[in-house]
Amino acid sequence: MTILKLSFLQCFFLCCCCFFFMVTSIEAKVQEKADATIPNTVVNSPPEGNTTFVDGKTWCVAHSGVSQVDLQNALDWACGLGMADCKPIQHGGACFEPDTLVSHASYAFNYYYQQNGNSDIACNFGGTATVTKNNPSYSKCVYASSGSVGSSAPPLAKKKHSFTWWEIAGILLLLYLRS
Repeated sequence: MTILKLSFLQCFFLCCCCFFFMVTSIEAKVQEKADATIPNTVVNSPPEGNTTFVDGKTWCVAHSGVSQVDLQNALDWACGLGMADCKPIQHGGACFEPDTLVSHASYAFNYYYQQNGNSDIACNFGGTATVTKNNPSYSKCVYASSGSVGSSAPPLAKKKHSFTWWEIAGILLLLYLRS
């Protein structure tokens, strides 16, 4: 009976280990793919660190003289994987007019910039954006400013998922050993 018990325990732990490594591997591949789609952020980067000025707030806006293709790609990323709230720049939204790529990109870039703590890297978008001290808000279109948007940091619950399985496996093991 002891030999059967050891064999069962070995199989149980092997299955738990395989499941854990499979889940961890999938999470790593998904994160790697998401990181690969982030626009290049090397060109024209503002100084390192938080660029919020002591005497006021900062906003992130699109450069008007950059390639339309680069600007569109950066806007697509900001509204997609960047998780910027782009509803206001859609038809009928408060910031739809003027219906220009620079205007829409500026709104999305600023939302992402504010959501990510006004860090220098959050206002670059492959060199298509820059930080300004001039509030770009107009009419009904109010651009977010420091503290008006929550953080986009991933929730810790994603990593907790893997540990939950280990906790369940441990409880099952303890229950089995007690019987």
